[in-house]
Amino acid sequence: MARAPTADLAERGAVLAPFEGIELVAHFGDVDREWRAAREGAAMFPAGHRRLIAATGGDRVEFLQGMLSNDVKALVPGGGCYASLLNQTGKVITDLRVYADTDRLLLDVMAWRATALRESLERYLIADDVELADAAEQPLLQLEGPLARAVAGEALGIAELPRTPFAHLAGEFDGQRVHIVAASEVGGDGVLIGGPAEALLRLFDACREAGAAPAGMAALDRLRIEAGVAWPGIDMDESTLIMETGRDAAVSFSKGCYLGQEVVERIAARGHVNRRISGVLLDGDTLPARGTGLLADGRPVGYVTSAARSPLFERPIALAMIQIKHGTVGDRLQRADDATAATVAALPFEPSGSEEEPQS
Repeated sequence: MARAPTADLAERGAVLAPFEGIELVAHFGDVDREWRAAREGAAMFPAGHRRLIAATGGDRVEFLQGMLSNDVKALVPGGGCYASLLNQTGKVITDLRVYADTDRLLLDVMAWRATALRESLERYLIADDVELADAAEQPLLQLEGPLARAVAGEALGIAELPRTPFAHLAGEFDGQRVHIVAASEVGGDGVLIGGPAEALLRLFDACREAGAAPAGMAALDRLRIEAGVAWPGIDMDESTLIMETGRDAAVSFSKGCYLGQEVVERIAARGHVNRRISGVLLDGDTLPARGTGLLADGRPVGYVTSAARSPLFERPIALAMIQIKHGTVGDRLQRADDATAATVAALPFEPSGSEEEPQS
């Protein structure tokens, strides 16, 4: 099993566990408290779940422009975008973020999809002047919550952090170079801080002193499901069209050709897909396993891709791939494993005005 550098945080109270084949920080003792910190204040998540790959060489922009679904060529240094790498049939190998520097492009991808990303790109490298390698700096901490920017700014001693999504800058912390990105795992006002592995513990302590609560993957997974954020290798893979994921921001419809474009354009012209990632509110107390079927009138119409118990609703919720004709908000379905009910919900998940968040 791969071991992320965040494993060093065990001496700060981190409990480690496997997540998608990587040993990551699962929690710091109280998942509910960590979840609430991210919703109401600031939570810091050790960022071993992400990996940075540096693309260098004179052909890097043209090469990636022809491979990725968003407009890499339009990026200026300090800017970034969300994108995806598709195969020739328009299915998702992975999504990723792209950050532009003066002499490189940084590809920010989920750690468990980094090998697939790199191998897929290298397969198309022939005579191109492009080199792909792990970046010198790697993601260290992901801060989430309404106070995330204030905490990051205080810990780093930087008054003005980037605000535009995926904008980034270089800074210095404790004598070492760090990389700061306006990025969130949950569609919020998050900050991702990268740097050398040896800076992690000092950075962790500085953010904690500035007011961030330590948090782990159990809370982050719950938060991103509530936010309706599909993750590659979990909710989408090479059997999934990008337009089925709800991650349409990964696609530019005005750039030139790229891998899988013909399929994407054909779907766009048709105006819809036949299935899509949707939210589901689940009856009962048990969490369904990934792949659990969903039925309508006894017939299969979808399956669960990920699930968590949400304090927002005091019940399990899930992301699920559901046929469009059975995916209208309010549609009632049934779990195939235990016959309990499931109700299609809007994404992101939010309680109605008449409901209150449970008190801790």
